[in-house]
Amino acid sequence: MVPASPVLPQFAGASRAIAARWPVDKPIANPGAAAALFSRLAGQPVEQVHIAYLDPQWRLLGLREAESASAACVIVPVRLIVTDALALGAGRVVMAHNHPSGDSTPSDQDLASTRRVARALALVEVRLVDHLVMARGGTTSLRAMGLL
Repeated sequence: MVPASPVLPQFAGASRAIAARWPVDKPIANPGAAAALFSRLAGQPVEQVHIAYLDPQWRLLGLREAESASAACVIVPVRLIVTDALALGAGRVVMAHNHPSGDSTPSDQDLASTRRVARALALVEVRLVDHLVMARGGTTSLRAMGLL
């Protein structure tokens, strides 16, 4: 049996919340599983970005959530994403954010943010597995679109 990773203080509350909605041993190895993890994003009234940090077996190590004060955009915290990935020992990251408009089509800003995060994570040998855009009208996977 592999011992559980220690929970960093900044993730203690989030870890309890994750455990309540995602089984510890359930991998997040495809867009469908990631969409299920992030499903509550679709109906939120303001843009939010959620970042899931995964171990080599695709299991969830931690989850970071950031909310915007605006319905129109959210700032993707690239430095924080890299710092969290290193602190948790993650080898993979999945991002998701919502479009309150109901249209899950990625914007030019979404594509640019995805490229910035992917490049920053690659520098520390962490892979951005997917970036999902969630909306009431559906979910778009940038990986499935061939953009990652």
